[in-house]
Amino acid sequence: MSRTVSPATAFAGIAAVFAAFFFAAGAPTPLLSLRQQEWGFPAGTLTVAFSVYALGLLVALLVAGSLPDHIGRRPVMLAALYGELVSMLAFLAAPDITWVIVARTIQGLATGLATSAFSPAIAEHAPDHLKKLAGGLAGASVAGGLGIGALLTGAAVQFTPDANTLIFGILTAVMVLGIVFVSFTAETAVQRPGALRSLTPRLGLPAHIRAEFLAGLPMQIAGWMFPALFLGLSPAVLRLHFGLDGGLVAGFTAFLGPFAAAVAGFVFARHPARRSTLIGASLILTGMILVLLGVTETWLPAVWIGAVLGGIGFGGTFGGQLRLIAPHVQAHQRAGVFSGIYTAAYLSFGVPVIIAGQLAPRWGLIPTLQSYAATVIIQAVLLRRDAAAQPAPTRSAPRPAAVPGRLLSDRQQS
Repeated sequence: MSRTVSPATAFAGIAAVFAAFFFAAGAPTPLLSLRQQEWGFPAGTLTVAFSVYALGLLVALLVAGSLPDHIGRRPVMLAALYGELVSMLAFLAAPDITWVIVARTIQGLATGLATSAFSPAIAEHAPDHLKKLAGGLAGASVAGGLGIGALLTGAAVQFTPDANTLIFGILTAVMVLGIVFVSFTAETAVQRPGALRSLTPRLGLPAHIRAEFLAGLPMQIAGWMFPALFLGLSPAVLRLHFGLDGGLVAGFTAFLGPFAAAVAGFVFARHPARRSTLIGASLILTGMILVLLGVTETWLPAVWIGAVLGGIGFGGTFGGQLRLIAPHVQAHQRAGVFSGIYTAAYLSFGVPVIIAGQLAPRWGLIPTLQSYAATVIIQAVLLRRDAAAQPAPTRSAPRPAAVPGRLLSDRQQS
């Protein structure tokens, strides 16, 4: 289009549209608990319905994660919005859990496309004085959207007769508006040949950032398992262990950690990235211990306090990881690098919850939750150790390297 919005408007609007994807991703948390009571499907199916979203997202990242570096950001953003629109309509019409699982899969695929394109677009549209904020804003859009989506949907479940129609009707309209807005934004990437070849699953990790990426893997595991606990497992814990089945309490419990992470991302953005990661690891560790204590003692306030502390830690570690890596990546490598980061993130977000959902009927809900918490604690300890030992990054001349199928470990250049 010949007319486009200003870069500052595009920066704010694209960040808001990106957050809407994750609002939509957080919305099913209270609704799935309600549907489980209405439709009578087992807990294992509930966790599959929650986590298949993350698996669909991973497929999109692995296959199309570098596509925006070849055909541009805007076409991929628009494709993601159209896919998300289809998933919202599927949620609106869903008569049973099979439809919900299909809708979640489409939603994951659309969000994966969105992640590969919106994340670099936010950074590239950012005004010069907000460049440092851009990486934190992308992370805050993810966490804040998940939390607010769960909270408002929980309130709708509690206080309205048809929360599903209300929430997904509004989100359908939001996606239509997002399509219109993105159509009027300028393209920020230069088209490059090799678009079809880029669809071969690979993670584009330049050699000089691989050591930093690998050192941050415990953060990805601990950080993303923490909100997944609340978004995927907390409704069952609240209903079966605490005897609470209200939509608002489920939404509020799921909201606390991700929203705290979003706010913390902005606060930590003012501090050195390495220090943010180190403090964040300590807070994830403390928060998970408090959550475990609260569940064991059936003391909900401890769970909520732990959720806030762990969420703050998640915001510090994830935002810090993005800020450690993003300045050392060239423009044509950004989509592939962000795809690598989010691939690790969403494996940690989705797979452990599926495993926990399958183990809970055999082990019992609380022993399964304790094992899940122990995994988070171990990864947080590893992250704190590695963050303290890792040297401060130095800006290197980037050397592009697409790494098909696996991550290769190189010594970070100095």
